[in-house]
Amino acid sequence: MIAAGLAKVNHCSTKLPEAFGFLLKCRPRTRHPLDVVPIMLILGIETSCDETGVALFDAQRGLLAHALYSQIGMHADYGGVVPELASRDHVRKLLPLCDEVLAQAGKARSDIEGIAYTAGPGLVGALMVGGSVAHALGFALGIPVLGVHHMEGHLLAPMLEDNPPAFPFVALLVSGGHTQLVRVDGIGEYQMLGESVDDAAGEAFDKTAKMLGLDYPGGPRVAALAEKGREGQYRFPRPMTDRPGLDFSFSGLKTYTLNTVNDAKDKGTLDEQVKADIALAFEAAVVDTLVIKCRRALEQTECKRLVIAGGVSANKRLRAALEAMAEKLRGSVFYARPEFCTDNGAMIAYAGAQRLKAGQQDGERIVAVPRWPMNTLPPVAEPRHNGLVD
Repeated sequence: MIAAGLAKVNHCSTKLPEAFGFLLKCRPRTRHPLDVVPIMLILGIETSCDETGVALFDAQRGLLAHALYSQIGMHADYGGVVPELASRDHVRKLLPLCDEVLAQAGKARSDIEGIAYTAGPGLVGALMVGGSVAHALGFALGIPVLGVHHMEGHLLAPMLEDNPPAFPFVALLVSGGHTQLVRVDGIGEYQMLGESVDDAAGEAFDKTAKMLGLDYPGGPRVAALAEKGREGQYRFPRPMTDRPGLDFSFSGLKTYTLNTVNDAKDKGTLDEQVKADIALAFEAAVVDTLVIKCRRALEQTECKRLVIAGGVSANKRLRAALEAMAEKLRGSVFYARPEFCTDNGAMIAYAGAQRLKAGQQDGERIVAVPRWPMNTLPPVAEPRHNGLVD
């Protein structure tokens, strides 16, 4: 039997499930127009896939606190993310994480002035959990709530660092679900330069990990195994680098890797060293492909600044190769600290803060968009001009 709280909504008594009993502890305040009361303290919520992330961002002081709960251990038994399990675990972990972050920052729920949550892209059930909690809390407090684009959060994550990039710049968004090159002239001012026509680079890492018998998550494990590989044992193709354009393709590289693994199995030579050699050849092919396309993008746009974001941006070989390439072009590379390369609440809090200050909010509807092109987002003035952040 589920215990229930009792709340009054529009003069009517409404029973609340125990999971939402926190509404009874919130002190509601009168909602004001966004251009009258500056939004200073933003709660960010990330639940797009298998990470539950929460952060508190202050417009003047920056990031105050953040916390993350990873479901990797739970999904590892299945070799990948199980959407239903992910959603249920977000329900269990999200509210405790919110309280943890508030405690870290020495703040109360009533201090929150705006809430940003990931509205997509992602797993629809997981997105709905974050959106439901955000809207319930926003309703109770009488504060604005806004659904944020997950990849815009990744793109803006380097803005949380001590040396953030200035606009314009080229961004490489590379993760398990996306591989995109974007020209960024401001927040919300995005020009798609190229993207994967089939599989994302991160997905190719995960599938290669399975071929080599590695555990989930595959990307970091392939990279770790590649460090033991011998140079020159295999040469994998660099897909779509022999033609003009900035699009990517990694499905053929996956097939090539599978054929190489199967060939070694048939010959009885697939020992741990050969697996490491294959991992190194695969990683080198992905990195070289990304570097070649990034160089083209910088040259075509005449930009000198490159941002890399998303889970694959934590790859050490990729970072070193992009930095070497940018140095030759007399450019600079920017990326978030390692814990902000993967999914996190801090990037959502920052991205949401910019748009909430510009007057954007959901109203009373919960937004969950599993597929959402980033170039459909409306533009926002640069942060240093909108009075929200320095």
